[in-house]
Amino acid sequence: MLELGGLRLLDDRDLPAMAELIATDPIVNCFVAGRISAAGLAPRRLGAEVWGYGGSVLEAACYAGANLVPVGSSPVALRAFAERASRQGRRCSSIVGTRSAVGPLWELLRSHWGPARAIRSRQPLLVTTAEPPVQPDGAVRPVHPSELDILLPACVAMFTEEIGVSPTGADGGVGYRRRVGDLVRQGRVLARIEHGEVVYKAEIGAVGDRTCQIQGVWVSPAQRGRGLGTAGTAAVVSHALRDIAPSVSLYVNDFNASARAAYRRCGFREVGVFSTVLF
Repeated sequence: MLELGGLRLLDDRDLPAMAELIATDPIVNCFVAGRISAAGLAPRRLGAEVWGYGGSVLEAACYAGANLVPVGSSPVALRAFAERASRQGRRCSSIVGTRSAVGPLWELLRSHWGPARAIRSRQPLLVTTAEPPVQPDGAVRPVHPSELDILLPACVAMFTEEIGVSPTGADGGVGYRRRVGDLVRQGRVLARIEHGEVVYKAEIGAVGDRTCQIQGVWVSPAQRGRGLGTAGTAAVVSHALRDIAPSVSLYVNDFNASARAAYRRCGFREVGVFSTVLF
């Protein structure tokens, strides 16, 4: 491990220690687990740094890439992460993780990184390990790579509606198209497509050793109120439990009453609270 101002920049030699830290709460740490499982801890392969904090035992870590994601909420570790992040300057589009970590970390970074565009302070973290008690939508299926052009407008619409900005960015959407395409090729985007248009879609955005995480749930505005969100998500949960992981998680904005009701009908239960700071 390379010492960086009291932190340790983790590399592949730290994989066992990082695995132990992630295993303390695999549901909470699913995003980081999925990234590390796919690429290891070498920054060049990962496309991000992972900072570690602790002595002989890794006490906490922080994924520093397109998102800043703390793993653990030790106050002394969060101070060290904030010091490193403030020196480096903001390179991420969000801070996301448990409310107990994100809140204090943002308080430490607020004066260095300026005002946030939005703060989602309470996002219930939900999980299920059982087949949904509602009938899954049999028309929801993995998207074929040849359908990427059909899928992409729905993904852009969902992202823009949820985050408040378009994901296409300065490159005209090349990078976003590549990321969505990668998920499609991995069989991790499911959708109901009617007459060449997506009416429901969701992604399995992260896969850890013991759980996976659903993201990007979207129903076409013209089709809302018909139960497609509930039945579609039930189909995604069934697929994930059967083919990907023994538990399925997601987090949702507390003010999204319709989505929270749909997830309850699918059998999800609350196990924690996330927060997100958006830039």
